[in-house]
Amino acid sequence: MFSLIMKWMQSNKILPKISDTERQALEAGHVWIDGGFFAGKPDFDEILRQPYSLLNAEEQAFLDGPCEELIAMVDQYEVLRTKKVPDDVLAFIKAQGFMSFLIPKQYGGKEFSPLAISTIMAKINVHSFTVGTYVVIPNSLGAAELIKHYGTEDQKNNYLPKLASGEYIPCFGLTEPTAGSDAASIKAEGEVFRDDNGDIKIRLNFRKRYITLAPVSNLVTLACKLTDPNNLLGKGEDIGITTVLIHKGVEGFSSGDHHDPMGESFDNGPLIGKDVVVSVHDIIGGPANAGNGWRMLMEQLAGGRAVSLPAGAIGASKAVVATTGAYSMVRQQFGIQIGLMEGVEEKVGKIAALSYLLEASRVFSCSALNAGIHPPVVSAVLKSYTTEISQALGKDGMDVCAGAGVMQGPNNILAKTYCSAPVGVTVEGANILTRTLIIFGQGATRCHPYALKVVDAVEKDDVKQFRNSLVAWMVQFVVGVFRVLFHGVTRGIFASVPDVAPETKTYYRRLIWAGARFGFLTNMAMFAIGGKLKARGKLTGRYADALAWMLLGTATLRRFEAEGRKAEDLPLVDYALTHALSETQKAFEGIYANFDGAIGSILRFFMTLPLRINPLANPPSDAMSHEAAQTIQRYNEQYLRLIDGIHLPNNQSPGLGRLLKSFRLLSEVEPILARIHEAQKLHKLRRGSAEELADEAKKLGIISETEAGLVAMALAARLEAIEVDVFIPEQYYRKDQGLKGIYSGAPTDELVNPVIDLKEKELVE
Repeated sequence: MFSLIMKWMQSNKILPKISDTERQALEAGHVWIDGGFFAGKPDFDEILRQPYSLLNAEEQAFLDGPCEELIAMVDQYEVLRTKKVPDDVLAFIKAQGFMSFLIPKQYGGKEFSPLAISTIMAKINVHSFTVGTYVVIPNSLGAAELIKHYGTEDQKNNYLPKLASGEYIPCFGLTEPTAGSDAASIKAEGEVFRDDNGDIKIRLNFRKRYITLAPVSNLVTLACKLTDPNNLLGKGEDIGITTVLIHKGVEGFSSGDHHDPMGESFDNGPLIGKDVVVSVHDIIGGPANAGNGWRMLMEQLAGGRAVSLPAGAIGASKAVVATTGAYSMVRQQFGIQIGLMEGVEEKVGKIAALSYLLEASRVFSCSALNAGIHPPVVSAVLKSYTTEISQALGKDGMDVCAGAGVMQGPNNILAKTYCSAPVGVTVEGANILTRTLIIFGQGATRCHPYALKVVDAVEKDDVKQFRNSLVAWMVQFVVGVFRVLFHGVTRGIFASVPDVAPETKTYYRRLIWAGARFGFLTNMAMFAIGGKLKARGKLTGRYADALAWMLLGTATLRRFEAEGRKAEDLPLVDYALTHALSETQKAFEGIYANFDGAIGSILRFFMTLPLRINPLANPPSDAMSHEAAQTIQRYNEQYLRLIDGIHLPNNQSPGLGRLLKSFRLLSEVEPILARIHEAQKLHKLRRGSAEELADEAKKLGIISETEAGLVAMALAARLEAIEVDVFIPEQYYRKDQGLKGIYSGAPTDELVNPVIDLKEKELVE
């Protein structure tokens, strides 16, 4: 019987057909906590045993030392204006080992953990993405990583020390005009031949684009399709995707031209090669590794997607937290702080809570990488959803800052990250395809407990394996149906929950309930759609949304436990988990509404109404957003902890430096202002701004002279912090005069002439 079923599946193409490149992608990396959700039974006891790492002493010292020194050297507005990294900054990057984080110490590298690399990238990128590319690219997929894992001993000894020192500036040539997210379809050609001296060489022809650091790189890792017409390497004529090293200056190779990325421009451009000849020993791993390029790329991307781009996105979200929490209390309109207005407060609360969620996901996923676990589905979720959420938070932050957010200059804090956010969304696999193809399209086969085993059995015509796997799958499906019904009726109350904070147990129960439904719906998709699943991007995207928000919510709970159940963070956890479950609910409703065929009709008839009557969660309430907003509207230990990881400039620095100074002073004088407000309520003082009535309050003995002085300082700092930059006509129309002639917005009457040389005045003290 099972033989007949298997033959029927083969002839009717019930199961997805897996190509060689897809199989290499599926077999790369590990199934991690995502496996429990695909199985419909997330194990939170096991999840809470997963590591949640900290930086070691050496990594923390580097973050506090060389990393801060580098940021202090970088005039971010000047770099933004000129699009150029100064020579002394680049020299410092090389000398201090910023290009060597991936490289083992025996080759002169730092050999930092993925968490440390992510943390450093987050701190630098939010200050200057242009400078950050000189740290990100050498420490992500490319020459150092590939040579470390796959290179010959000669390649390791020759290249790794020079990559560590910055003698080689690498770039990775993958994307082409006709091959972007579909990287396996690259057209770059490499042909093996024997030259006049009898040496075996490779002739390359290629045209790459969107390659970061290409204009300044002197060592390119190139992905090409290698052919060997005369079988000189003994691997047949069509060898497959291969990674080859090319040095700048080799005949026929052209680089140096620039694309102009939006937002913060960085060195990015095309690579063109015509009849470029290299040795077969320039293949990473040597001739024996020819044709293994795709496997190498998939294995490294399995975890790599969780590092660099999420780091930049989450660093940006922390900058939004730092800015909006402070600005919402420093800026006043209609006689009150704008952060007390419910419309503004709603956005501030969302920013605070989702940034907490994003940081939790970054640390949790990097902790898995630290432990040697490389989960490709979780990494894809991190890359796609952190960049999307961060972009949305950036927009909310701009709304809060309003005019101050859109006027460019040294005082602008958010515009550069807001404008460059689409870069993270589009690179390393565009988010559209990551969401609709990779996360569920591949994840359903890779992470399901039985699907890949059944597919393998059918492809190998192995009846015994097919029978065992299919029977186990059917048992899992039937049990899953009962789990969905039981948890739905009881709202997960009887789900087994670990020993966690009592306030969070409801979220574990609802995630278990949601996980049961997700496992059930995964089985329905595999049964009903099967081999056509790849083409159903709208539907698989909703599955990806459900999985992503469950994983992000899980990471949030893991953070809360790992950080000691800080009571003051509960408003952030409540908002984040309610939002995550609400988004999961929305995804489930979308799946039911768009699951076609007879199965879809059954699902809609029997499942949609109960789902809506008995939802996982509704969106966060107004009370939740109020509580979440308050976590970042006081300059205190919690605020500083939530923005930890970004550079905090000194009080006199434009933009964030002055804003934080004002925020700190206003927090300090808040009790004094409260006494003035109380006096106003008792009609001891006239109506008006409490700050402006400080002198009158002093005369009446309501506050002391010292306290009145503090209020005056806070008022001056507030007026200074809300100013924006003003450019004289010569500066506005001519871009070659640097910062000279910018009015920094000092609010006092002492400033008569707004034309100031800020280099001499240090941006107006």
